[in-house]
Amino acid sequence: MKKLLATLAAVTCILTTAQVASAEDYPSVEEVQAKLSTAGGTIFPIGNPNVNYEKYFTGRTYLAPLTSGQSMGVGNVTFIDGAHTFWHIHHGTCQILVTEAGAGYVQLWGQEPVKLMPGVVFTVPEGVKHWHGAAPGKMMQHLSIMQSNSEVSTEWLEPVDEKFFESLD
Repeated sequence: MKKLLATLAAVTCILTTAQVASAEDYPSVEEVQAKLSTAGGTIFPIGNPNVNYEKYFTGRTYLAPLTSGQSMGVGNVTFIDGAHTFWHIHHGTCQILVTEAGAGYVQLWGQEPVKLMPGVVFTVPEGVKHWHGAAPGKMMQHLSIMQSNSEVSTEWLEPVDEKFFESLD
């Protein structure tokens, strides 16, 4: 239960910027669910297009907060067609990623990428630069669990080198 709560808290950290695109630019939730069915399906809602944080991701993502108003935030994040985060750092909390469907990667600064497949749980230590998301051309869904309080923040950094990213799968 602690791991699940920690994963949910991590998703909460991802939600902190101004709206960049409109929901019309995203595939419908039904289209995403149909595509996810070939990648193992999902047990949590897809949520809504993640337009508020789009400028910190490559490609399209969807976010379904699974908790609110609690000390631990849990969110379901769906990455489509190779979408992934920019490099970023979570201050004041670790982030737990629980892979639900599809295929993806997480990479800590200075280390090799780690493949994310359904059932893989990965903890990003507090204060460590990292990125995560779907593998090139794939979809991925993970729970993100992090603490949620006034001392927690996310520092968004540069995009992942696309040539390096495309070489991963």
